[in-house]
Amino acid sequence: MQQCSCGHRAIYFRRYSGQHLCKRCFSRSIFKKFKDTIRINKLIERDDHVVCGVSGGKDSLVLLHMLKDLQSKFQFELSALVIDEGIAGYRDVSLPYVHRACKQLGVPLHTRSFKEAYGYTLDEVTQIEDRLGACSYCGVFRRNILNQASREIGGTKLALGHNLDDESQVILMNMLRGDMGRFGRTGTFYKDVHPKFIPRIKPLREIPEKELVLYAVISGIEFDFEECPYAHEAFRDDVRDFLNDMEQKRPGTKHTLLKTYDKLFPIFNEQFTPESIATCKRCGEPSISTLCKKCEMIDDIKKKKGY
Repeated sequence: MQQCSCGHRAIYFRRYSGQHLCKRCFSRSIFKKFKDTIRINKLIERDDHVVCGVSGGKDSLVLLHMLKDLQSKFQFELSALVIDEGIAGYRDVSLPYVHRACKQLGVPLHTRSFKEAYGYTLDEVTQIEDRLGACSYCGVFRRNILNQASREIGGTKLALGHNLDDESQVILMNMLRGDMGRFGRTGTFYKDVHPKFIPRIKPLREIPEKELVLYAVISGIEFDFEECPYAHEAFRDDVRDFLNDMEQKRPGTKHTLLKTYDKLFPIFNEQFTPESIATCKRCGEPSISTLCKKCEMIDDIKKKKGY
């Protein structure tokens, strides 16, 4: 029987560091990594109003619990924001997890939906116009609502539950696509490029997905296990499988990729991220062009529908 360094029975072997960890030491190490990421990168400042984007899944609910724990030691305001995309059989199942968590923690919850914001649910969008795939529409629509709603709530930071797997996949995907614009926007900080843009923070970006699952189970955090029915995108699945295979063969691959990117990020950010961006002439939200991607997509959907 393997033992933790503290002498208790180990329940987890961390292959990339060679550590055998008991429940207590494992949970402490995860929370410490969360705190260190915030401290080192100065993600949260005193008197910030942090809006935590929640979905009902493991990452966002672990993040919400951790932020609530941190709030008892560090003075900042905390709210939660959930978006109902209108995915039948999925979002209606996950929403109760969000409501229970916010009620248990005493965190104010704000709800927005694709239907009220755009006039369509995601299910309806995919039936009308699926040229780009559900994930493309959802990503653009979600980012728009997250930023706008966070600003309306009075947020100064938008916290997202992106984990190490998410970050390493995005880095490699952007590299393979040659998308230098996005390459300069995936790091630990964002330039103040527009007065309406709420800075996004990702305190879980150095923690592997499977460790967040174990942390949630050990901590008794209830979450929705179901995966979004639209989640599988061929390119991302290939990148995910490749990284998981490399991690299995060479533990620490994902951490190395992220650390290498972070060292180069200031250069990418300086070279490929503009000092300021435009304002959409229609909706008034931040945009890299005169008409934002969200408004372009809405136009395409309306044309397809015959409006």
